[in-house]
Amino acid sequence: MESNQQTNPKGKDRGLKVEKECILMDFLQLSYPEKSRNSIKSLLKNKRVFVDGHPVSQYNYVLKPGKTITFGQSAGGEKIEGSDFTILFEDEHVIVVDKRAGILSIGTDKEKEYTVYSMLSSYVKQKYKSAKIFIVHRLDRETSGVMVFAKTEEAKFLLQQSWDKSIIKRTYIAMVEGVVKHDFETIKSYLWEDKNYVMHSTDNPNDGIEAITNYKVLKRSKSFTMLEVELDTGRKNQIRIHMKTIDHPILGDKKYGAKTNPLARLGLHANYLVFKHPITGYTVTFQSPTPRKFTKLLEKGIRS
Repeated sequence: MESNQQTNPKGKDRGLKVEKECILMDFLQLSYPEKSRNSIKSLLKNKRVFVDGHPVSQYNYVLKPGKTITFGQSAGGEKIEGSDFTILFEDEHVIVVDKRAGILSIGTDKEKEYTVYSMLSSYVKQKYKSAKIFIVHRLDRETSGVMVFAKTEEAKFLLQQSWDKSIIKRTYIAMVEGVVKHDFETIKSYLWEDKNYVMHSTDNPNDGIEAITNYKVLKRSKSFTMLEVELDTGRKNQIRIHMKTIDHPILGDKKYGAKTNPLARLGLHANYLVFKHPITGYTVTFQSPTPRKFTKLLEKGIRS
């Protein structure tokens, strides 16, 4: 069995790259000689091995050159009683959750208890009284999907200090008004915030902070379009304001120009997050399925 790539994956920002055609099990055994065959089988069985972002469970899966192997947790983790989120992954350094729409990521002056942060804090304190949760990033109240918290100050610091480098890929599913003409597009502008906390877009680099959003059309109906959106930057309300600038605001987003709300929620879902673990250096992948509300709305009138 010939070596296909370096055996030490730590520090690989974008996962393990396949250089020669080989069997997945052979590849994993070469990459992780410290792991037993049974432990690798367990990872495969639990769908924690991803090939180009898709979970693969077959040990004899044939890998082609150019494929990327990452590790993560498929959606469907532990549901905390009384909460509106599911824990997808937890170790001593980070905790990754899949949150529902309608719950705040962190507290505000008006609401401090009904938040992911507050509920996670209570959860970890049940195990260890001195345990803490640290905020790394946030999702808007009405945005659902994957987000990560730190369990130590070191993990928080490392993630926030190198956020753009640590986050390898993050995509959202966006349901927008109207039929988007282009199959894919990159939107680049400069964002600034007014005194009422509303974001605005400008082409003048001196008036705001650069924001880059990439989208591709997944499906169209007669009245709506489902997009997959990938961010190159992570500015406040970036996707929402950029969808407004192309005259296709996100469903239910009255703040940024939406005229309809057929989902009874914001049509934005953080479905895919790949990042470099701040302590181990491994690339980990997390996914959350597209909300059924999104697909059902499109099924009423699919165009393409």
